[in-house]
Amino acid sequence: MAEHQSAAPAAEPFLPFALPDIDEAEIDAVVACLRSGWVTTGPVARQFEHDFAAWLGAAGHCAPPQALAVNSATAGLHLALEALGIGPGDEVVVPTLTFTATAEVVRYLGARPVFVDVDPATLQIAPAAVEAALTPRTRAILPVHYAGLACDMAALATLARRHGLRIVEDAAHAFPTRRRGRLVGTLDSDVTVFSFYANKTMTTGEGGMVVTRDAALAARMRTMRLHGISRDAFDRYVSRTPAWYYEVVAAGFKYNLTDIAAAIGIQQLRKIERFARRREQLAGRYHTGLAGLPLRLPPLPGDGDSHAWHLYVVRLDATAPLARDALIDALAQRGIGTSVHFIPLHRQPYWRDTCGLAPADFPAAEASYASMLTLPLYTRMSDADQDRVIHALRALLA
Repeated sequence: MAEHQSAAPAAEPFLPFALPDIDEAEIDAVVACLRSGWVTTGPVARQFEHDFAAWLGAAGHCAPPQALAVNSATAGLHLALEALGIGPGDEVVVPTLTFTATAEVVRYLGARPVFVDVDPATLQIAPAAVEAALTPRTRAILPVHYAGLACDMAALATLARRHGLRIVEDAAHAFPTRRRGRLVGTLDSDVTVFSFYANKTMTTGEGGMVVTRDAALAARMRTMRLHGISRDAFDRYVSRTPAWYYEVVAAGFKYNLTDIAAAIGIQQLRKIERFARRREQLAGRYHTGLAGLPLRLPPLPGDGDSHAWHLYVVRLDATAPLARDALIDALAQRGIGTSVHFIPLHRQPYWRDTCGLAPADFPAAEASYASMLTLPLYTRMSDADQDRVIHALRALLA
């Protein structure tokens, strides 16, 4: 009789880098939208805009800004720069440590992105580098609130006032984030653009929101959001009297958010404070659990600040027994997903070759890129899930 052999333990399920937090509330809202017969931009998208602006106003203890729902943060950035009149011959300063969308919207308008380095401690755009990059052609600064921590907006606003520049905040990572007690979205800039992509702190699947306190900018962005038409399509289709006439007043875009996506967004917004608390808890657990390892942990927010913790980015010390790529592979073998945010744009072939960029011009971003990885962090992540990541890192690096 063959000797009994115990079965090998089942492999643990793969732990992804990110997962959206969606439940029956979002599903029911989408079903209701589908049953309504109005699935493109309509009453639900308008409600989402109202709710988002009201949330910023209430949480920021200020008057609500104007809000425009768009089908991506990329679209929002493009609309913002177009409304500001950015065009051929102009320059816009952007950080190299960002996703390509931040820079590509500048090229959409025929302008030139000017890339600058980041602060080595925070990985945020460095105000001194911005000032050094200014020329008579500079029209705007496009800071990125990297990972969910706010940039030094006071320094950037001072620069902008001194040189007559506009500021468009790429806040794709930064909802909700505070800087010196004020919410991103209510700071001293011309326009702020948020992302609701699937891995963000709240999601509509694809989508974003543009906020501004400038009525003229808001009006221009609304017109350009939907083909440069002078009249809202929703108004025309629900009018009880014939209202078919409209005018195309500009060569606009197709950047509207659907009611289906907005239905998800309304429900997500109602949970954002709980989401933010959970992300903060998970970040705190990482800070405690990873202490003492050859890792540089992300900076904590200062007094009066808060961190959205969209990303938890660590950097390996030179003394670490594994290099970054080897560590990513080792974690993957243990069923743990990670990522890298970002491959700096000065390393991307298009930007490198088009703009003549060299690694030596961006020492902080270059050094950070070589050692950084992003650990899983999302609101559906359990303490046990996170303990897997912590234990694996301690086994690999201790």
